[in-house]
Amino acid sequence: MSMRKKWYWMAPVGIAAVVLFTFIGGEVVKYLWNWLLPPLFGWHALSFWQALGILVLSRILFGRLGGHGGSGARWRRRWEEKYEHLTPEERERFRQGMRGRCGWPPRDAAEPASSQAPGQ
Repeated sequence: MSMRKKWYWMAPVGIAAVVLFTFIGGEVVKYLWNWLLPPLFGWHALSFWQALGILVLSRILFGRLGGHGGSGARWRRRWEEKYEHLTPEERERFRQGMRGRCGWPPRDAAEPASSQAPGQ
């Protein structure tokens, strides 16, 4: 079979696969939404097109589901690179700032480690 004949066969199969997966994805979102959210929260049921819109919106907002590392892995790598270049004083200042933002009391530099509560 020549390469050209193979493409004539593969293109319609690929298009049909994309349409089928899009349809299945929309139906899955629609059935899950309509099964869970109206009884739990009193929200309205979705049509197929609304469910497909939510699927597309989630793809735009959250990126690929699964895949190769995603943006979370890139974000973590960037922070690790920045953190490794900090001096010990800058690292401690960063830790204190994060503790304050997370609602934990900042550790007192004069407080010995043995006076901490168990498990910390």
